Amino acid sequence: MTEPSPLAAFARRKAPSSLEEGVGGGAGSDAASLRERCIPHRHHPLTPPLKRRGDSRWRPGLGGAAVHSELFASGHEASGAGLALALALDQSCGDERPFLWVQDKAALRRSGRPYRPGLPPALRGRLIHVAADSCEDALFALEEGLRCRELAFVLGELAGNPRALGLTASRRLSLVAGKHGVPLWLVRLDAVRDLSSARMRWQVAPAPSAPPRWNPAAPGVPAWRGELFRARAHPPGEWILSALRDGLSASSLDPSSGQSEVRKFTRSW
Repeated sequence: MTEPSPLAAFARRKAPSSLEEGVGGGAGSDAASLRERCIPHRHHPLTPPLKRRGDSRWRPGLGGAAVHSELFASGHEASGAGLALALALDQSCGDERPFLWVQDKAALRRSGRPYRPGLPPALRGRLIHVAADSCEDALFALEEGLRCRELAFVLGELAGNPRALGLTASRRLSLVAGKHGVPLWLVRLDAVRDLSSARMRWQVAPAPSAPPRWNPAAPGVPAWRGELFRARAHPPGEWILSALRDGLSASSLDPSSGQSEVRKFTRSW
């Protein structure tokens, strides 16, 4: 006579038809109480509400900034490097370590060398500049700078869409920056948006400065129109950014009307 297998014995067991029958021997009130404790309601006070995408919009001073960012700008003016310095200074607020600025030969012809007296006061004595002959040399210098934890950040300027700056090279920069925790701000002069592993990508253009309070004829503070068209942690958006004396100010723009919203954020340096 064949002995029944353990699986056959298990199959002969009657499964409970409902939670009330399987818990407490049919006690519906006990089962309902257990369900109340184990399965939280959608609006249970102990259950955190779902974070909407609109709550994660970028603003100055926001924590968890990306370690690899790209800024696309024209090579006929310095808006790309200017906003990159402002964003880097906003992210590394209080950091007094030196920073590295790397340019290839094509970027030097378009935008020129950094002018130390024209830098923000907090950065004038911390500049380390590298002028590379080719894009390959510039990428090597950028990668070596990202490996140095004694740098506050690394800024690079590359012109056009060189073949050396492909997706593989961009991925290498992202990995090195993330591993060593040194932020990279890569300015792309007169470049077309191509494939990249950068966590945040900006399109930058100069913007009219607000007139000074005491002398309307005097030059205003630096201002940019920045479009964040790609980001891992934030939805796309557009801002008017100004480098004020006490920090970075950003006024969000409504793309449907082109007008500034009431929301305005300022981060002190």
